[in-house]
Amino acid sequence: MCTGACSKFIAIPLYVLAAVSVICNIMLFFPDFKTEYAAKDREGTDRITEEVKYMGGLIGGGIMVLIPAIHIHLTSANNCCANRCGMFLSIGFAAAGVVGAVYSLSVAALGLANGPLCYWSNGSVTPEWGVPFANSNGSYLANKDMWEWCKLPENVVEFNVGLFSTLLVAACVELVLCLIQMVNGLFGCICGTGSKE
Repeated sequence: MCTGACSKFIAIPLYVLAAVSVICNIMLFFPDFKTEYAAKDREGTDRITEEVKYMGGLIGGGIMVLIPAIHIHLTSANNCCANRCGMFLSIGFAAAGVVGAVYSLSVAALGLANGPLCYWSNGSVTPEWGVPFANSNGSYLANKDMWEWCKLPENVVEFNVGLFSTLLVAACVELVLCLIQMVNGLFGCICGTGSKE
């Protein structure tokens, strides 16, 4: 397979993964599928998990991966008819995608490690808004009994774990694809794209 066709093979999954990242990040702003928590948070009362506001899925896994995906896809136009300059530029764009994927991966991992912001009580403390699992080093993930500590928003632990896990997996795949494109771009730049140049 020539490097131009390989670029197309890389670009199309990047589109899908960028869309998944953006959707997951937007959904995280609406725990329990309600807008009231986002509205209260906007007014200055913390009701949204802090890592959601870092927008790792929207900025990192979304925009910073979508722009390289578009360039990589255009580089692969007409399969093997890309040029060496386009392949050289795809290395830089893929590197930007790597940075975005690493940012998304870091934010998602942090979101999973700290857990959600919720109205919580474990029976020994007065119910309050906070991050009950912040000092658990992620051990709450294996102990579903602890998930019941969060009273509001309903099922917020499952909600955050599901969406941050999806962001984590998407970011890992984006990272691998962008790294492959960097190598592919290097080969296309040095050896040619497989077209008659």
